[in-house]
Amino acid sequence: MTATTTIRIDHDALPAHFDHSRPNTVAGAIEAALREEGISAQASDVISHLKIEVPTSQLATTSALLTALQLI
Repeated sequence: MTATTTIRIDHDALPAHFDHSRPNTVAGAIEAALREEGISAQASDVISHLKIEVPTSQLATTSALLTALQLI
């Protein structure tokens, strides 16, 4: 069994370079960026926020990438 961590990012907290009117596209771009770094992630739009699920063992790498994307 793999431990999973869920990260939630409020839509209002998205930086200006992300299209706030297209949260599914933003989630897809985040998921693609994480997968490009070898992180098996699932990102989705959940009405009020974006939900990103990653294996807990990859949390440090995920955090570094999300920081580079100015999401955290």
